[in-house]
Amino acid sequence: MKEGIYNILKGKFLFSDDAMKNWRMILFLSFLAIIMIGSSHRADKKVHYIAQLNAEVKELHSEFVDTRLEARRLKMESVVTRKVENMGLAPSLTPPKKIKVVETP
Repeated sequence: MKEGIYNILKGKFLFSDDAMKNWRMILFLSFLAIIMIGSSHRADKKVHYIAQLNAEVKELHSEFVDTRLEARRLKMESVVTRKVENMGLAPSLTPPKKIKVVETP
C-alpha cells in the first residue's frame, strides 16, 4: 500500500512500460478541463452582457416615462396658451357653434 502511494507521488506511473495509456488519459482529461474552463468563461461573459442589457432597459424605460410625462404636461391647454401668447394668439372668447345638417327628402 505504501509502495503504491510512493510510486504515484514519485510519478513512476508516467515513466513505466505502460505509461502511454496513462499519458493519453492525462491529455484527454486536460483537454476536457480546458474546454470546461473556456465554456465557463463564455457563460460568465454572457451573464455580464445580459446584466448590462437589463440595466440599459431599465434606464431607457425610465427615460420613456419621463418623456411621456413631459409630453403630457406640454399638451395641456394652459401651457400651449402661454407659449403662443407672445405670437399674438389667444383662445376664442366666443364659444363654438354647432352646425346641424338636415337631410331633405
